[in-house]
Amino acid sequence: MPAWLFALFAAAFVLYTDDYVIAGVLPEIARDLKVSEARAGQLVTVFSLTVALAAPIAGVALARVSRRRLFTVSFVLFTASNLLAAAVTGFGPLVALRIVAALAAAASTPAVFAYAAERAPKGHIGRYVAVVALGVTGSIAAGVPIGTWIGGHFGWRATFVSMAAAGAAALVFLLVTLPRERDDRAAGTPSIPEQLRVLAGPPVALGLLANCALMTGSMMMLTYTAPYLAAMSEASVDQRALAFSLSGFAGVLCIWAGGKAADRWGPDRALFTGMGVFTGMMAILGMLWFVRPVPFSVLVVVGTIWGGMAFWNSPAIQTRLYLLAGPAAAQALALNTSGTYLGVSLGGVLGGLTLSGPGAGLLPVVAAALGLGALALLALAVVASKKSPSGERAMAAEHG
Repeated sequence: MPAWLFALFAAAFVLYTDDYVIAGVLPEIARDLKVSEARAGQLVTVFSLTVALAAPIAGVALARVSRRRLFTVSFVLFTASNLLAAAVTGFGPLVALRIVAALAAAASTPAVFAYAAERAPKGHIGRYVAVVALGVTGSIAAGVPIGTWIGGHFGWRATFVSMAAAGAAALVFLLVTLPRERDDRAAGTPSIPEQLRVLAGPPVALGLLANCALMTGSMMMLTYTAPYLAAMSEASVDQRALAFSLSGFAGVLCIWAGGKAADRWGPDRALFTGMGVFTGMMAILGMLWFVRPVPFSVLVVVGTIWGGMAFWNSPAIQTRLYLLAGPAAAQALALNTSGTYLGVSLGGVLGGLTLSGPGAGLLPVVAAALGLGALALLALAVVASKKSPSGERAMAAEHG
């Protein structure tokens, strides 16, 4: 695989680490800036919501900008905002700088995935996208723990300095490895009305909704795994840590496997498989509630499978959108980024309401219902794509 693909992986790793790492240094930020931890936690909310709102707008507005220029400006802003964040003395300026970093991420994250898909050899789109998506799981498995360790030993400001250094290194890696070629993006990009027509069409729009529904259910369970395990098996802290670790490891393997499946089977079949297995695992967890306490070994096996299959879908959905959207593929991937972050936010809210109301036992039931909804939406999207010219072109491109 080309060096530039690993530069895109590094870019995704840095961008997603910057979002998640705040959670690891929240106590230090709250104590130093004299705010509550609940208020400091809104730094994560502000970042996620900014990306969700700005990504589709940036995707359309920056469609004609060359990728090298886009990455350069985005990562310069990203690096500067993190450096300045390390020097702030008030919570308000820190919030403002997190918004700037989120805007940089909103502009560049979809472009990172689109660049990989655009330049992948025929029949390898899923695998190239999967390599970049590994940066997402890598940020959770390695980036966040490293950033948290730095903050715990050298202060939270050192974490932001580290993120700035990582952003600068990622930019250098991108500029050194990205091919210097003529960018005819301005000439090949459709007009804004045409972009909106493609994005609002049922083949793309229904697929985006399906992914958002799946992310809501998946992130709801992931966010509230600890109270669910505690209610089901009285799992210890070490056992909960093991469950998260195995789920992350499975995610790394399944992202790559999902990318290969999207190339070999086609993205639709790969998505039906991933969504179906996820929904089945949620149904099993829901039924196990009635025979609790359940051995931790049983729960961790089921949890590892669903955790892996949740990540399996990422390269498949992005491959599908890229093939269907054509010249508006980057904008479709931007909307997918928005839908993913929206799903994360909705999962936290819906899971909190479920946990505080009916209780932990209903968490997998709600997640299974969302999985069924995602499958239904995907089925409608597939039917719509078969009836559209863009769907026919996608099928032709997919099968060579």
